[in-house]
This record gives sequence, C-alpha cells and structure tokens, in this order.
Amino acid sequence: MDFLKTLQIGKENPGVSTGAKWIKSTGKYIPSYSPVDGKLIGSVKAGDQSSYKAVVETAEKAFAEWRLWPAPKRGEVVRQIGDELRKFKDPLGKLVSYEMGKSLQEGMGEVQEMIDICDFAVGLSRQLHGLTMHSERPGHRMYEQYHPLGIVGIISAFNFPVAVWSWNSMLAWVCGDVSIWKPSEKTPLCGYACQKIVQNVFKKNQVPEGVSCLVTGGREIGEWLSNDTRIPLVSATGSTRMGKAVAASVGQRLGRSLLELGGNNAIIISKEADLSIALTAAVFGAVGTAGQRCTTTRRLIIHEKIYNQFKDKLVHAYKQLKIGNPLNEKNHVGPLIDKDAVDMYLNAIKRCVDEGGKFIVEGGVLKGKGYESGCYVKPCIAEAKNSYEIVQHETFAPILYIMKYKTLDEAIALQNGVPQGLSSAVITTNLLEAEKFLSHAGSDCGIANVNIGTSGAEIGGAFGGEKETGGGRESGSDSWKVYMRRQTNTINYTDKLPLAQGIKFDL
Repeated sequence: MDFLKTLQIGKENPGVSTGAKWIKSTGKYIPSYSPVDGKLIGSVKAGDQSSYKAVVETAEKAFAEWRLWPAPKRGEVVRQIGDELRKFKDPLGKLVSYEMGKSLQEGMGEVQEMIDICDFAVGLSRQLHGLTMHSERPGHRMYEQYHPLGIVGIISAFNFPVAVWSWNSMLAWVCGDVSIWKPSEKTPLCGYACQKIVQNVFKKNQVPEGVSCLVTGGREIGEWLSNDTRIPLVSATGSTRMGKAVAASVGQRLGRSLLELGGNNAIIISKEADLSIALTAAVFGAVGTAGQRCTTTRRLIIHEKIYNQFKDKLVHAYKQLKIGNPLNEKNHVGPLIDKDAVDMYLNAIKRCVDEGGKFIVEGGVLKGKGYESGCYVKPCIAEAKNSYEIVQHETFAPILYIMKYKTLDEAIALQNGVPQGLSSAVITTNLLEAEKFLSHAGSDCGIANVNIGTSGAEIGGAFGGEKETGGGRESGSDSWKVYMRRQTNTINYTDKLPLAQGIKFDL
C-alpha cells in the first residue's frame, strides 16, 4: 500500500528510539494485523530492560539541555512538527484507519487533532504565565512561576493511536519537558510512523537526542514507567483497571499521574428536544469508531412522552448504517480492533439479555466477503435498566442502552448513576433544562454538552473526567500546568526583614 511506503514502514521495524537514533533491543517483534482484512501489516521490535535504561538515561541528559531553550524556540520546533504533519496527513490518516479500524474520515480527523494541538502549543509557548500577588509585608514582591518538570511518560491506547500522544507530547515539549512514549501494542506502527515524522524536524533543528523517545512493548513497559522515580509524571490513557494499577504504582513513589480512563456516557433527550439533532448525536456517538471511543454514547435517557417516537427513529437509522472497510468513505462503521474485542461484545450482549434487557436492534458478528478478519460486528440497541451490572460497565463496542425518564431530576440521577464520569449531554430547546444540567445539581462529568453529543471534543478545551475516569485533564485550557512544577517566589527589596503574620523575632 502506498501510504505504508510513504511512511517508510516495512515488514520489520525498530521500536525503541531516543529521537534520531534507534536503539537495539533483544525484545520480540510485535506483529500488527489489520482488523480491516486480517492481514499482517508489519512488525515492530519491542523494548527490553537494557534499551529502556538507555532511553531513560538519554532523556535525562536531554532534559538538562532542552529546559534551557527559550519556550518560544521550543514552540518553533513544535510549529514545524505541525507543518510536517500537514504533509503526512493523508498517509498517516490512512495508517490510523487501517491499523486501528476507524473510518477514514475519523483517521484523518485524528491527524487533524495532532495539527491543531501543535498550533495550540505554539501559542502556549509564549503564554506560560505565572501570577503576581500582593505581599502583606512592606517592601516585598511575591509571585509564582512555572518551571519544566522533567521526563513525561506517556502510555496511550489503541483507539486514538496518535492524537493522545500529541496532546501530551506537544504540551510537554513547549513546557520544556522530554517524553517517553509507550504506544499501544495493538497499534505499534502508528507509534513508529510518528517517531519517524518527528525525527526529521528534530534533526533539522538540532534538538537534543532524547527529547522524543519511543519504547514499544506490552504491559511491562508501562510498569517500568510507572515505577521509575526518574519520571515525575506518567500520563496514561486506557481502562479503569489499568489506570488504577498505574495510579497505585506512581502514587507509592509520590509521583504524578494524569489519568484518562473509561467512560460510560449518556445523552438525555428531552421532550423539548430537536429530534433531528438528537438522532445524529445519538447515532454518531454510539457507532463512531465502532463504539471504541472513551466518549462513545453508551446510554440514551429518553423522556417517556417521546420514547416510542424516538425509538422508531433510532431503529430506522440503524438500518441505514453501512458496515465495512473503513478506507471506503461510504461506510459508516468499521471493525473492532481484534477478536478479543468481539468476544467482549458478544459477552456483553449475553449478559444484558440474562439481566432482562430486550434488544430492539439485534447484534451479531458479520461473516462473508469483506468481513474475513472476523472483527466486524453489528451495532445494536437494547432497552435496559441503568441498574443492570453490564450497563454500569464500559464495553468497548457499539452497544447502546436506552431507557425512559419522567422528570429532569430523574434523568440527571440516571446520567450520574454510574462509576464513570467522562462525557455527558442533554438535547433540549428549554433553557431552564440546559442550565440545570450544567449546574452544580447537574451532570457530574468532566464534559457536559448541550445540543451536541458526547464525542468529538475540541482541543481548545480541557479534556477529561471525574470519578473512575481518573480526574486528569489533557489538551486545552490550562492543562499545561500539570506538565510543569509551580514555584512561589518572594523578594525582599528593603534593608529590613519583617516576618509574615506579624511575628516578632528580635536578636
């Protein structure tokens, strides 16, 4: 395929890098099979303890130099990375689609997110502001400033194999940090391709070796990062189970963890909703990326007066969905990432039925021509209760649960009545309903939307959630502060030493 050649991806590819250099490793090759057609795309060499050690040592040396570069100069490097990503948007977007299985439009959109965060980070490089405060002591000035933090460990998930890395790395780099990235072992070629793209820019700008590091591998790499006292911040995206393990390891050594974990997102559809908006928001939110987004719409909470009407619209819309090769832009839904994901999908359907759920759009695995990988499934819809155990858990698949409500308070209670707290939405033309949903008594999620769905966040806003979603914030707003260390400074410009709180200490 042409896009593989453009990205210099071969049958066997190195998987450990400190920037311009690739590090030898005795690790095994990790094969990457496309869920699109089941074919082997290529393999990536996994890291071992020796190569990991070399990466961390190089990153430490790089940080000592990189943190001294003026932030706008670091921003200029990131600006050039954004330009390089523009050149490679088409082949990288196709690789994302082919290796992960999301639609081509979503693959291109993910690379656009990378470009957007580069633009955001460039502006940020001139705005790493601290505050000046008034001192209670005469002749004193008090202020705070932010300094580079150090090495940032990045553990990313398969469903956004390049965007989430860029959210972390571009901000970390303009903040003066260096990064070590462990991409998902399910999408290792995306990690390899990104490192190749960045290498060109770093080499041209004589960026210190070790600012952008890559260590491909499985769970053990994440454990090394989490337990390494030389890495002050570990940013991890994935399941709640994984996040709890990372948090425990990092917390035990009093490090920082930035966690973006599971979502169990709901849309409340009011009796005063614009149903055309509601339908688009619900269907795209539920089936986009084959239900493999942390912001996927998993639950619809529908007012009882429009429940049957909207249910009929949903069923009709699902009949129009085209499932197939995601590189074909006519298809709406691609495959799940692998057969393990298919098994989880089938198990969730069975558990829902066992608990009393009724499927109004049946699920199943697709077979035959075009579905040879065994990873294509039917998006399905079940009438269910929020209290079902399976509804309380996140299933990374296109299964949508629908339920009724009478009052807005009841709907908000249902929306909040799960362990996760990432994204939420209400579809309504009633201003009072919208405002209550966004109030202290409304959604308990990190993201709360009105008249749009639960997925499709923009990079300008801080992304993340509460409760079992982990509490982390990435991307926009003031998310940059987690990548830096805050320092409060007080300067006495007099010939006396008055103490705070009026304390007297005479000698």
